[in-house]
Amino acid sequence: MIHQGEKIYGRESLTAKALGILPSYNAYRKTYDLLQRSQRWSREELTAYQIQTLSRLLDHAYENVPYYRRVFQERNLVPGDIQTLDDLALLPFLTREDLQNNLPDLKARNYPESAFEYVTTGGSTGIPVGFYYEKGASRAREWAFMKTQWDRVGYRFTDRCVVLRGYIVGSPKEEIFWKKTLCGRWLLMSSHHMTEETMPAYIDRIRKFRPRFIQGYPSTAVILARYMLDHKIKPFPNVKAVLCGSESLYPWQRNLLTEAFGCRVFSWYGNSEQTVLAGECEESSRYHIFPEYGIVELIGRDGRPVEGSGAMGEVVATNLTNFVCPLIRYRTMDLAVAAGNPCTCGRSYPLLERVEGRVQDFIVTGKGDLLSGIAMNIDTDAFDNVKQFQFYQEKVGEVILNIVRKPSFSEQDAEYLYREVSRSCGDDVTIAIRYVDDIPLTARGKYRYFVQNLPVHFSEKEVAKIEPVSSDMSV
Repeated sequence: MIHQGEKIYGRESLTAKALGILPSYNAYRKTYDLLQRSQRWSREELTAYQIQTLSRLLDHAYENVPYYRRVFQERNLVPGDIQTLDDLALLPFLTREDLQNNLPDLKARNYPESAFEYVTTGGSTGIPVGFYYEKGASRAREWAFMKTQWDRVGYRFTDRCVVLRGYIVGSPKEEIFWKKTLCGRWLLMSSHHMTEETMPAYIDRIRKFRPRFIQGYPSTAVILARYMLDHKIKPFPNVKAVLCGSESLYPWQRNLLTEAFGCRVFSWYGNSEQTVLAGECEESSRYHIFPEYGIVELIGRDGRPVEGSGAMGEVVATNLTNFVCPLIRYRTMDLAVAAGNPCTCGRSYPLLERVEGRVQDFIVTGKGDLLSGIAMNIDTDAFDNVKQFQFYQEKVGEVILNIVRKPSFSEQDAEYLYREVSRSCGDDVTIAIRYVDDIPLTARGKYRYFVQNLPVHFSEKEVAKIEPVSSDMSV
């Protein structure tokens, strides 16, 4: 239910208009109302909903989407052959390459051209792809899911919120790097101008704005948090939670943000393709997968479902809300770990213990194994005199650690850093430290801690193609 004071109803709603959901307010309202009911459904009720919606999706894809008509015919299948969620395995995976090569045939023929909104990913996995949203509806439904997640930590549309994402706002000449939007409720702050010289102005502006929430990329919020801790600046008194998404949230980042801002750090996981969405709850840092949003499978290197709590697999997802461009059994190239016992919050949603991140964020060891950045210990005082860092790999078993030094960085710091990172990476990874003047943001304003130039894949067949090489690398 909308909190009292949240005036997003009616054609006069300025908030709804500013969010861009007024033309499709019915899509937002219908989805939001569903989620208020379904989040308390039993596991059996949620499964029944998924099966019913999946049946409609498959019937639609068979009749109206040329790509899926071919898929069914090539396998001598009809939609009625898929009666359970497990039966989805009768259909093949949809890879990013498949999406690139077959996009025209993935458009539903029973929608007018005006219904299609072309969207592209940022290419963080090395393969930028295009696809389609339903114009005016997909983004409205997404807002309904996001609002439902943020409800868990008390977010209301009327709350003031500082946004630290990939925006470029203002210029050095003007010395103003932010602007208000959503009727003055959101303060968009430029992630491209956050320097030692400008940070005092950012902090002063945030204090004057008195936000209740900070929303942003973890890496951008960390820049602000680290500056505050380094300069012993007190937390903002009104901030109730930090809302992190669109990047992996590493444990050391969560700890740093919690310490700097003195509040709850809430994380969610999703993708631009809108095939999977999951977020934390009031009582747990585990990711609650929205079953109303899509069907999620965790697939091992052998292409089969992983089993048991703690098992890691690639997220394969089937979207249940986008009929203009159906993505069925889509390989996200994200890795996650399954959770075990249900959450004490009472929701019967499937759970992920953690999201390990994009496949391209992993380091390939000398043996060809994949090393997750989450598993690495980079929450250590060895980085105290490092301003920025980034792991870079282009050869199996070899990693370059690019660092931007603080003025206080010494040779002893270099030796200590080398020992700690080498110990964290293990014996099958050789580390070299390289000093750089700056580590640039991506085109979308993200800060990447891992840059992987190897063709990393998760399946056994594809990993086998990466042959180890030998080299003598040192500090």
